[in-house]
Amino acid sequence: MAEKIKVLVVDDASFMVKAVSEILNSDPDIEVVGSAKNGLQALEKIKELSPDVITLDVDMPIMDGIRTVRHIMLECPVPVVMLSSLFSNGAITFDALRLGVVDFLPKPSGAISQDIHKAKQQIIDRIKMAVAVNIHNIHRVKIRPVDENNSLEGYYGFQALDYILLIGTTLGGPNTSIRVFSELPPKLSTAAVVVQEISPKILPAFVKEFDKYTPWHIAEAVDGAILEAGVCYVASNEYSLTVAVNDNQEPYLKVGENVDRPLNQLFSSAATVFGRRTIGVLLTGVGDDGSDGFAEIKQRQGITIAQKSDTCVYPNLAKCAIEKGLVDIVLEETNLSREIETLINEQANSLS
Repeated sequence: MAEKIKVLVVDDASFMVKAVSEILNSDPDIEVVGSAKNGLQALEKIKELSPDVITLDVDMPIMDGIRTVRHIMLECPVPVVMLSSLFSNGAITFDALRLGVVDFLPKPSGAISQDIHKAKQQIIDRIKMAVAVNIHNIHRVKIRPVDENNSLEGYYGFQALDYILLIGTTLGGPNTSIRVFSELPPKLSTAAVVVQEISPKILPAFVKEFDKYTPWHIAEAVDGAILEAGVCYVASNEYSLTVAVNDNQEPYLKVGENVDRPLNQLFSSAATVFGRRTIGVLLTGVGDDGSDGFAEIKQRQGITIAQKSDTCVYPNLAKCAIEKGLVDIVLEETNLSREIETLINEQANSLS
């Protein structure tokens, strides 16, 4: 028999510890090996019990969840799934994902939710996915707030929209997308669209906080949004996103119902509109979504980029496209921003 996945549950509310433990123990592949009431206790229990994954609350006495993640990643790295009612606090969700948690799941309706069991399968699935994470490839993103006293026109204003930059990722991806846009100059003739694994409940607050730490304008991808250069539109992969053209010949976003392969749909639709001026990027993630979309981009002479799979938190997404021969450029995570900038500038010069 395969060994069970060992989980440490960290929450100061005894009801929540009991509820989460019951959910996880109901799966034959998972075993809750202990619990802790705060981050300090959690660090001790991690060293004592060597769990495979921990679930972590944010609002706890003595040491809160964000401080705990910092210590865990430095002292005793282990995959972390955040489970908190504070999902509407953008500073918390952004910081947690920036620091490298596998995912941030909202408690269904408050700190002592009576309907947490509705999220049972999602919690179990995230625990099982967290075990497969390459913990050594998780690196916190160092950031500084953009000076609000500076005129942002100098960063991203009045650029022509010549290109579309599409970034697709699933679990583990928000951390990398934060890094890319904190380093990528926004004064490029491109709009950017990022589809990543993030709860739609968390997305608005996450985007608002993200916008404070990059000279790009970070906006939620909403239905009907006209694409503008210097703007990065962020969407959850829990719904579909396509690029279309309106009656004024302006490219815009269409948001629809959930589909099985949202990255394929985004990449293919954008390539139809932008043709050879399409740049597709696949980052860390699980599954094989995006490969068919990459094929469409290449067919229309656009450019495809993938993160080097052995630097991914989850290698599947990028590796699948690479193995199918659908990737033009394979890069280390730390080189993505520089290469994208160079590529757009070189393409602009060659096509001008």
